[in-house]
Amino acid sequence: MRALVTKTVLVLVLISTLPAEVLAASSVATVPTNSALSSSDYSESVSPYVVLKTAGTNLFSRISTNQQAIAKFPHLMRDIVEEELMPSIDYRYASYRILGKHLKTISKEQRAEFVKAMRHYLVRTYSIALSKYKNQEVVFEAEKPINGKRIIGIKTQIIEQGAPTINIVFQMRQDKKTKQWKAFDITVEGISLLSTKQAELNKKIAQQGIDLVTLELAALAK
Repeated sequence: MRALVTKTVLVLVLISTLPAEVLAASSVATVPTNSALSSSDYSESVSPYVVLKTAGTNLFSRISTNQQAIAKFPHLMRDIVEEELMPSIDYRYASYRILGKHLKTISKEQRAEFVKAMRHYLVRTYSIALSKYKNQEVVFEAEKPINGKRIIGIKTQIIEQGAPTINIVFQMRQDKKTKQWKAFDITVEGISLLSTKQAELNKKIAQQGIDLVTLELAALAK
């Protein structure tokens, strides 16, 4: 199954932790404009493979249609990311994974503020990444039976002439209640971006406390 999308689109995780050389080699690619599903269409019958491909298609269809407007009003990219991409990202689960051992030691209010800050941080990160265009081919792994699993990895390759192929695995998770599949992590050449961010922030939380780390994330998101 082949499509022109972007690694940053479907990410689904903390792309800001990508090595600079990887990020530079995998900016944004255009996709066909035939959007297939909206986020409200995702149900138990929709496989994570379809969710992954559809998220990129819907997102870039809208970006392609609004190129001139985005050039004049860059903040519109955030609106597009909010409406087209974020419904496919399990930012709450990713945030809880990042908090790790600290999840049980902080209050409900602190947890909610951290998730909120992380979500805004991701929106900003994706908006910046998606403002850069560079055609690349993304080859998705052929669909396989889920066999009752709630977390699966979908292998993907980013292919560009004159550059090394980048091997990626998107980690998708199915919510118990809604049955929707969303992405929460991406592994680039064997490196989990979620684990990398977890190690970084866990150290900061231990040193500075959850409230200060949350404020720093919120500041970065502005």
